[in-house]
Amino acid sequence: MPRIVLFAVRQATYPLVLSLVIVVSGAHAADWATWRGPNLNGIAAAGQTPPTAWSESKNVLWKAPVPGRGHSSPTIVGDQIFLTTADEQSQTQGVIAFDRTTGKQLWMTPISQGGFPETHRKNTHATPTVACDGERLIASFHHHSSIQVSALSLDGKGLWQRTIGKYDPQQYKYGYAPSPMFYKSMVLIAADYEGGGWLAALERKTGATKWQIDRSNKLSFSSPVVANVGGRDQLLISGTEQVASYDPNNGRQLWSTPATTMATCGTMVWDGDLVFASGGYPKAETVCLRASSGQIVWRNDQKCYEQSMLAVDGHVYAVTDGGIAFCWRASDGVEMWKSRLAGGAVSASPILANGNIYLANEAGTVYVFKAQPSRFELVSRNQLGDEAFATPTICDGRIYMRVASSSGGSRQETLYCIGRK
Repeated sequence: MPRIVLFAVRQATYPLVLSLVIVVSGAHAADWATWRGPNLNGIAAAGQTPPTAWSESKNVLWKAPVPGRGHSSPTIVGDQIFLTTADEQSQTQGVIAFDRTTGKQLWMTPISQGGFPETHRKNTHATPTVACDGERLIASFHHHSSIQVSALSLDGKGLWQRTIGKYDPQQYKYGYAPSPMFYKSMVLIAADYEGGGWLAALERKTGATKWQIDRSNKLSFSSPVVANVGGRDQLLISGTEQVASYDPNNGRQLWSTPATTMATCGTMVWDGDLVFASGGYPKAETVCLRASSGQIVWRNDQKCYEQSMLAVDGHVYAVTDGGIAFCWRASDGVEMWKSRLAGGAVSASPILANGNIYLANEAGTVYVFKAQPSRFELVSRNQLGDEAFATPTICDGRIYMRVASSSGGSRQETLYCIGRK
């Protein structure tokens, strides 16, 4: 039986230790330690050769039932896989760990109970992805009318817990989505809503606030990301009718450009000195800006609302909510190709490995197609379960997918490990 433990904070003090790199220092190429992967851009580490074809009877190394409901992606560090989950009946939010080799559930730590706010039917109360630096896990949840951030040890014991700021949307009760992201010794947390959005950096060892700034009074859902662009580290975030850049060391705004729309969900991407964002609601726009100044280079009227994009080798690959895949030239936005993927709506983000793009739609179908500007080329179409909102992760030559299946009015989530047999 899996071990069930209650969240209890250890009383401890820690010296401040700074890391000099953006990527997670405790992770390596065989891990996927945070939302958007080892380089924070949806691209798997070099040398990964995951399968391109699978089914229930082909290339499934193991599968494990996941209690509750959530849209967080698998976080994989060392010999463990971490997910957040929410039990709707007991109104309990928590973190689960699985054995990476066998899929056995190792432990589950309830983080909070009660206070589930209203949310959109396509969202969950466990949507942000866990971040892991090899020493601790950071999980963020919408609890009551605030954002609660918790740190756990790798064996599920509580290290610290903070209620960071208000998050109480009134006009659009769609829930919460931004994932915690690491930078140096800090963890970055975003919350944009019409009551007073904010962006904060916490010391990940203690939870102490390093800096916190106010944002616009508009609702949005994008995760922050730090990229070294324009000659410096920049914290990039879209939404609230702007694309903005901040100094991640202190929260000082570097530039802000009116662009996209009110609500975006995707995390920004970059290629050279260009950065890209897309959304959203109520308008549709994809935009390219210069990282050094925020100057708009090009824009179009396509909408990747839920999904993040991919930017690689001078091209941007994107998939709209309706399942239309695009390739644009990064420098000027020229459309290289577009293709409709049969099968309906898409919420998960595309990821890239070994020259192939992997994309799951809401019906559990994963399309694999070539990351090439010359033409759209479908490699395979694969099915597991009948629902997929979580973005898959790829590391150690394997694909880890969180899907759900419904039968007779009941719904069950499953974590799959897909690899070559």
